[in-house]
Amino acid sequence: MDVKDYMQQLGRQAREASRATARASTAAKNTALLAMAGAIRARASELLAANAADVAEARANSLDAAMIDRLALTGKGVEAMAQGVEQVAALPDPIGEISDMKRRPSGIQVGRMRVPLGVVGIIYEARPNVTADAAALCLKSGNAAILRGGKEALRANQAIAACVREGLAAAGLPETAVQVVETTDREAVSQLVAMPEYVDVIVPRGGKGLIERVSRDARVPVIKHLDGNCHVYVDEFADAAKALRILENAKTQRLGTCNTAESLLIARPVAVSLAPTLCAMLTAKGVEIRGCAETMKLVPQAVAATEEDYYTEYLAAIISVKIVAGIDEAIAHINKYSSAHTEAIVTENYTHAMRFLREVDSASVMVNASTRFADGFEFGLGAEIGISTDKFHARGPVGLDGLTSQKWIVLGDGEVRA
Repeated sequence: MDVKDYMQQLGRQAREASRATARASTAAKNTALLAMAGAIRARASELLAANAADVAEARANSLDAAMIDRLALTGKGVEAMAQGVEQVAALPDPIGEISDMKRRPSGIQVGRMRVPLGVVGIIYEARPNVTADAAALCLKSGNAAILRGGKEALRANQAIAACVREGLAAAGLPETAVQVVETTDREAVSQLVAMPEYVDVIVPRGGKGLIERVSRDARVPVIKHLDGNCHVYVDEFADAAKALRILENAKTQRLGTCNTAESLLIARPVAVSLAPTLCAMLTAKGVEIRGCAETMKLVPQAVAATEEDYYTEYLAAIISVKIVAGIDEAIAHINKYSSAHTEAIVTENYTHAMRFLREVDSASVMVNASTRFADGFEFGLGAEIGISTDKFHARGPVGLDGLTSQKWIVLGDGEVRA
């Protein structure tokens, strides 16, 4: 079977299975998820062996250290995977939830019901735990899923897929409700994103190149973010201790995540007192400072920032720094250079905080908190399928609700329109 025929077959099977997952009870879905978690634990040695083979091949192919780090599983990681599936099982089921019911003058009641999207295609790289996370979230939200992991994690992904099928079978749900693509041919991605008759939405998780390709070629809606150029703005009314703590966490806790701060803005009235302290902390942590002319006068270790620096998601020990006149220039700078992912203000001024929340056009906006909180688990979603910087249909961390839609429902008692 060629790749196109293979992907069409997966699509047909997923569409058929989506009818069963859409009508499945909460109890059935939770039974499947708990059995899936149990299978992951029971097959831990198989998962680790499959992953070890993937890692060995990755090293033989000279994949970079960051990719291998994302690829590698440990016993602790397998247990965390199982626990993640159990956490999704414990979340409230959004499907069938009715809201905003109102009685109209005609006598009818009008409201909305939350329903699955249908078939979700997920394309991802390296991290095998995404297979379990995505399967769990799609199933709990009543969707069928087609998962296409990276070729570097093929063995581990297939081992996890066996656990998923075991869970589905335990609940009497079709095993085709979650299908993991078995071919490494890149044509599979091209086919998956171009099957609107079978796939309702695509979620790409990976590098910018992958997401740009998917966005360019897709014939179905895409939930995505391209990059995370996140900002911390230290306002003239900032508490200095809070600013230092928040910036340290936002930039240095982890360098390679999409919610890591890549740009620091400091209000001019406090720049002389705060810029040297904040930048000294960053330098002590090994972070290179790329600053504007004013920054370079206050911070001897800073090098000149280019225009491109202010647009850049470094994913490395580098940060751009700019001194701004105040809140107006900070908001304007962020709305120009940001990737619309996550921004934070440090301030004790209520008016400035509210302006920042209202006027900064990003998916997550924070007051006196680290950008690193922009995460489905931290937001109380249990887990996330990804983060969206789009404005339709989902924005920010995408959890169960983001994998659903709402349809209008009408309840009547024989009413007819006059």
